[in-house]
Amino acid sequence: MKMKALKTSIVTTVAAAFLSTTAMAADIAVIAGSVEDAFMDKIKKGVDDAALVVQANGGSVQYLRTQNYENFGPDLVTLINQAIAQDVDGIAIPVWVPDAQIPALQEAAAQGIKIMQYNSGLPVKDDISAINYFGSDEYEAGFGGGKYLAEKGAKHILCHIQVPGAINLEQRCEGVIAGAATAGAKVTVLNTPANLDGDVTGTAEALKAEFIGDQSIDAMVSCADFGAAAGANAVEQTGMDIMVSAFDFSPASLERIAAGKQTMAIDQQPYLQGFLATSMLAAHIDFGTEISTDPVLTGPAIIDAANVDAVVAGAAKGAR
Repeated sequence: MKMKALKTSIVTTVAAAFLSTTAMAADIAVIAGSVEDAFMDKIKKGVDDAALVVQANGGSVQYLRTQNYENFGPDLVTLINQAIAQDVDGIAIPVWVPDAQIPALQEAAAQGIKIMQYNSGLPVKDDISAINYFGSDEYEAGFGGGKYLAEKGAKHILCHIQVPGAINLEQRCEGVIAGAATAGAKVTVLNTPANLDGDVTGTAEALKAEFIGDQSIDAMVSCADFGAAAGANAVEQTGMDIMVSAFDFSPASLERIAAGKQTMAIDQQPYLQGFLATSMLAAHIDFGTEISTDPVLTGPAIIDAANVDAVVAGAAKGAR
């Protein structure tokens, strides 16, 4: 018993010394989207949990967000430059606006800052010398969603983009177009102004105009969860029979799916994106570790009436 206690004491002491050492201390910045975007709160939950590990090793994590999406590219560059000026060791970031972000991230990499990519921009990963990518393949996610709706009977799908020009959203709708075509459906893309991002009422009015203007539309998929709420409102107000769906989800959309008011949601597990991008970037800087799987795909997965109950518990904790 004494030997066992001695071994336990030694292990505890070594672990404490290991965690408290400042020799391994990654100071990193995690750059994300608008402070008004609830999806980014799920990312932040993962970042916050991973930050506990980073801080235990003597490092630090800054979570930097744009104010909105109206000046998106320049705002992201400002945050990248802010991180560079603060002499961080690494930056975890999605690439939403390549023309603006790539030169700034290339400059960061040239200064020795490690780049970890998550959530968006997989096709430009090599351009920014990113270590890895944690997220969904946006095209494949759209393909799966378009195919799903078409196989459910949709003939004409409206794909809604809430931030025009965002590469990940364009890839989603490109995928929807291709996936729908495999089952004989067509797709119309609707871009709404960036100042309507998160505006359920304003977006519902835009969707209503499309539904009334072309009554062959029998399904819609929004590239944002709030778009599903807008779509459900538009369907209720017009009385039309249109399948409502969206990328990502919230407790409210899970309730709609369970109640039969929303057909499905396409999940990409943002909690994992934030957690893995943060923890793996710090581990790479501190310990030189790498994951052999590249990219690491956290989605897509279809949530519908068949599996919605299994997702509710995680969503209630902010991790789904």
